[in-house]
Amino acid sequence: MLKGKVFDIQGFSIQDGPGIRTTVFFKGCPLRCPWCHSPESLLFQSQLSWISMRCIGVGKCGLCLGVCPKQALSPGQTVKHAVTQEDIQHIKIEWDSCDTCGACVATCHPKALTICGVDYTVDELVERVSKDIPFYENSGGGVTISGGEPLCQPEFILQFLVRLKEREIHTALDTTGHLGYEIFERVLPYTDLFLYDLKHMDNDVHKTVIGVGNDLILKNARRLALDGGKIQIRIPVIPRFNDSPEAIEAAGEFCKSLKDAVTMIQLLPYHNLGEVKYQRIRSTEKVLEAAPPTDEKIASLKRILEDLGLPVTVH
Repeated sequence: MLKGKVFDIQGFSIQDGPGIRTTVFFKGCPLRCPWCHSPESLLFQSQLSWISMRCIGVGKCGLCLGVCPKQALSPGQTVKHAVTQEDIQHIKIEWDSCDTCGACVATCHPKALTICGVDYTVDELVERVSKDIPFYENSGGGVTISGGEPLCQPEFILQFLVRLKEREIHTALDTTGHLGYEIFERVLPYTDLFLYDLKHMDNDVHKTVIGVGNDLILKNARRLALDGGKIQIRIPVIPRFNDSPEAIEAAGEFCKSLKDAVTMIQLLPYHNLGEVKYQRIRSTEKVLEAAPPTDEKIASLKRILEDLGLPVTVH
């Protein structure tokens, strides 16, 4: 049976398309953006996550220690609890030994241990998001499919989209654009809006920082526009990467070339709120260290795009 691997489902989302939405986040991504605020999305397989501040310690709990078949858990160091400031002994995880069987997760009542990456059938996921239909109907919202890069699971996403449209649910698809256009052709009839990431217009810079060039991304955006797709461009504003007036103007000129296909441009100011997530899954990915852009900086970049006659919003 076809299944999709999901790492999060967020209800009452208001920044991933029009109205109130349910955003479903799928595992796996071909890009390696150093500022990624969802590092748990990068790998295609499920991963163990440990949120240390939720752990109440070996003394009060410790149930996870005796259930791991790989003996990957043991008593660890004593620390001050982040909230209560009491001394507690944390667990120690041998990450290389973990096979994400979930035995420890089942015993963790504080939910400090979780599995990032749960398999759903199409029926199960449709049933889950359909619970929020009253919110969609009252707000003009719907379901947003995000990631990672959700189209790395193309067959599941296609079937999911078809089922959503059968229920007349508005659909938005958040994509990096870095995949074969034949996949876009298949999902286009069932996608009301593409949330399309645009990170940098210089191919060499794009490849050096993110790991892939932008040729395919730009080509796919042009083809989507020609084929009638509605596109909301999302530009993450990243210090020392694309936050110069020249970089934003170049992106704006590209958006203008897509003409009426572009419904809105979102500027997404960099934030470092996702850094702690790298620790939770012991990710070895490179992480950007930078200060978030100021409101004044974002306002000046927004004006550049508006002066080009483009609709712009900041999130």
